Amino acid sequence: MDICKAHENASKCSMNTMKCFMVLSTQTQKISIATLCGLFGTLCIFENSLVLYLIFSSPGTRRKPSYIFISSLALADILASIIFVCSFVNFHVFNEIDFSKETFLLQLGGVNTSFSASLSSLLLTALDRYISISRPSEYKLLMTRKRAWIALVVLWVTCATIASLPLLGWNCCTLNSTCSELFPFVDDNYLSTWICFIMVLLVCIIYAYTHVLWRAHQHVAYMEKYQEQVGKQNTRMRMDVMLAKTLVMVLTVLVLCWSPILVLMIYSIFARLSNHLRKVFAFCSTLCLLNSMVNPIIYALRSKELYSSLRMVFSRFRRQLKASEENPEVESTHKSSMIET
Repeated sequence: MDICKAHENASKCSMNTMKCFMVLSTQTQKISIATLCGLFGTLCIFENSLVLYLIFSSPGTRRKPSYIFISSLALADILASIIFVCSFVNFHVFNEIDFSKETFLLQLGGVNTSFSASLSSLLLTALDRYISISRPSEYKLLMTRKRAWIALVVLWVTCATIASLPLLGWNCCTLNSTCSELFPFVDDNYLSTWICFIMVLLVCIIYAYTHVLWRAHQHVAYMEKYQEQVGKQNTRMRMDVMLAKTLVMVLTVLVLCWSPILVLMIYSIFARLSNHLRKVFAFCSTLCLLNSMVNPIIYALRSKELYSSLRMVFSRFRRQLKASEENPEVESTHKSSMIET
């Protein structure tokens, strides 16, 4: 840390100072980070790719705004996993610094864009459930496929714009301002702005889900009271309650995974971080991958449509596997008979 403190002024933007951000000092720590990133990243990519396949292989799911938002979440998590794992492992495990400041900020912008889009997709999903439960009779008129795609385009453009601000000039090197202790070349004021953006998204999601839970509780009470009279409306309410509970589970996992790094980011703005806390931040960063890995599992377990599609995929795979196991025997028998002839 003493060496890093000496570089804070004149050479704070030198590539040599990036070594100060490589906080993993032992081989055990590096192996642990590489194992966590490799495990979470691989599972995240596989699971979210499977979710995208299940959604777009079925005409019934890919046309619904709810699953359009979920597919955006899955895509954001895939991109976040790829960019985060590659850049994070190269930097902290292999200590690669053979790249320019612009390249590093581009990688950081890609990670921020993906994770911000993931969180924003959850916000759109929460708003979709909010409208579905609060105004069910007008839902199909308010939430159309066209509006869903427009909202996604606005979402991704906004996230990409905010994430690219350091690359466009809002960094401590260009402005000669205070640099962050957690990210090289990042201005403290920009980090504060990004944290505020994330906190606003979280507050909006929490508000939407609070309303969804309240209405879901009302629906459950209504179903218990008029169970014999509601008929098909009862099924519709059960679907809304089921999906609402699913999304609350996603939100709970999101808050648990993101709270540690957000707290450390906020703390780094007002106080100096010790080397131990910076190591803690490096390990807590892998919780973002854990969040992206858990989301598809929740969908598969809670969504009846995706779960049924998943069962069909597995049953089809089993049939193909059995067919492939039987074919070699048939071919070998045919070849032996040809040789005997």
